[in-house]
Amino acid sequence: MKKVAVFPGSFDPFTIGHEGIVKRALSLFDEIIIAVGANALKKSYYSLKTRKEIIAKVFQNEPRIRVDHYEGLTVDFCRKNEARYLLRGLRTAADFEFERAIAQVNKALDTDVESVFLLTIPEHTPINSTIVRDIIRSGGDASKFVPSVIRLKDYKGEDA
Repeated sequence: MKKVAVFPGSFDPFTIGHEGIVKRALSLFDEIIIAVGANALKKSYYSLKTRKEIIAKVFQNEPRIRVDHYEGLTVDFCRKNEARYLLRGLRTAADFEFERAIAQVNKALDTDVESVFLLTIPEHTPINSTIVRDIIRSGGDASKFVPSVIRLKDYKGEDA
C-alpha cells in the first residue's frame, strides 16, 4: 500500500520551515499532499489561489508532492485522498502540546489516520507564518524566511 501523507496548514505564507519539513518527509512517504486549509471565517493575507501557486512553484520538480486545498475536517480530506498519515512540524514544546491535542482528536475521529511529527531544524525554530506575514505587511524583506524560488514581491496580499 502506498504511504500517503497530508501536510495541512494555512501556509500564509509558506516558509522555509514548511519547505524543510516536506523535503525531509519525502524519505518517509511515497506521496505528500500539501493541503491548504480554506477557512472562510479566517482572513488570510494571501488568497487561497496565490498560496497554492507559491507552494506548487516551490515543488514544481518533485512529482511526489501534490498541492490541494480543503474545507472542513482534515481527517475527512485524508479519507477522501486515501492518506493514512498527517504530517506536522514541531518547533517548540508549545507546538507539541497544541499538536498533540489535535492529533488525539483526529485519532478519535478516524483511527486509521496516524499523526507524524518532525522536529524543525534549529535554524528554523523562530520562523513562523505570523512573523513572516508581519514583516511583509510592514514592508520588510522576508526573503530569507521563504523558499529561495519565491519572490514575494511578485505576489500581492489581499490586504496589501
